[in-house]
Amino acid sequence: MKAVAFTEFGGPEVLRVLDLPEPHAGPGEVRVRVKAAGVQPFDAAVRAGWEPPHLNLGWPRVPGNEFAGVVDEGELAAGTEVLGFTAVQACAEYIVVPVGDVTPKPPGMPWDVAGGFTAGTQTASIALEVLRVTAGETLLVHAAAGSVGTAAVQLGKLAGATVVGTASEANQDYLRELGATPVVYGPELRDRLAPLGVDVVLDGAGGDALDVSLELVRDRSRILTLVDHDRAADLGVLVSKSGRSASRLAELAALYAKGDLRFHVRRAYPYTEAVAAHREIETGHGRGKIVLMFP
Repeated sequence: MKAVAFTEFGGPEVLRVLDLPEPHAGPGEVRVRVKAAGVQPFDAAVRAGWEPPHLNLGWPRVPGNEFAGVVDEGELAAGTEVLGFTAVQACAEYIVVPVGDVTPKPPGMPWDVAGGFTAGTQTASIALEVLRVTAGETLLVHAAAGSVGTAAVQLGKLAGATVVGTASEANQDYLRELGATPVVYGPELRDRLAPLGVDVVLDGAGGDALDVSLELVRDRSRILTLVDHDRAADLGVLVSKSGRSASRLAELAALYAKGDLRFHVRRAYPYTEAVAAHREIETGHGRGKIVLMFP
């Protein structure tokens, strides 16, 4: 099979399209012919040298933390369209995962959306659950135009919260469309946010955005950072926990199917252009999701 892989750590340029042996499903597993796979900072970190805990990775290494495709072996009927999650290995023509790590794809969900849907929506769902966001509160989402932020804004609204989102000037109208009160990044951010009465913060930006959040919310158990993990313990703020599941993913996919959860794909690259996709994800800017498409 064709796979996006690397044989040494480094920048996006270490990625290559390699011919690797096809995996096959064993008991309790499914093999999926991948149609689309999301690209995210997790993948860039693995490529650059970070090793996810509890994984014994060999070489060459295939990134990819989320995928969508068609089952062709294993515990589900061949031809079943699914979306799912993993730690690595998704950026390839085939992937084998436990049957409990996939859920049926809604019929109306395009492949590019399905391939990038899992990580951002589940990360947002888990974070809001950890933060105990409830109706009547004001939720501040930093980096609200990204894939996690886009989901968090909408899930916060569905929970009954008033949502404030920070983003660049170019994404202010986008946040309004999602139902958030938009606020522009930059100097004097605290002055713009303070009158809004923030109760709880999901930080997807780190740095100054997290510092401002500490001034706005006294209870640091109501602040969760997705990016400043090294500072979190000293500051007393939360970090995201594991909690991805097929049942959570199915609930989120159902919200999409009902029209209650929008999902924006910024760009879909052919898998042969994975280097360009990784370069774009590492800019840290842009609206929505980047995905790789497989034939």
